[in-house]
Amino acid sequence: MTIKKLSLMLVCLIPGALMAQDAKVTKLFSKDLPDFPGKEGLMITVEMPPGHSDPVHRHYADAFLYVLEGSVVMQVQGGKEVTLTPGQTFYEGPDDIHTVGRNASNTKPAKFLVLLVKSRGAPVLVPMK
Repeated sequence: MTIKKLSLMLVCLIPGALMAQDAKVTKLFSKDLPDFPGKEGLMITVEMPPGHSDPVHRHYADAFLYVLEGSVVMQVQGGKEVTLTPGQTFYEGPDDIHTVGRNASNTKPAKFLVLLVKSRGAPVLVPMK
């Protein structure tokens, strides 16, 4: 194989390798909360591929996060950036804007559990502009 052909093959492969993968969100459980009219509890897992970073967003919910695997970096507007490892937790309130949410590793995936207390039927995540 000539150098020219090899170079062309590599150039064609690089964009696919550099494309960021989306986080995988899995709904585990949802339950209306009768003691809190109009509210529901939602439990999800989020799997972040290596190098993944979320856009700035908010949840309009109380969000309780528990790291299961890997390491994630989290920050809400006005708060300090924190790096969390398995067994550590993070909280976001309904008025918080989530400015940093990323996998701390470029080589290993991360996984965390999130429990949201939110208005029934409201979206889980709202991107901010």
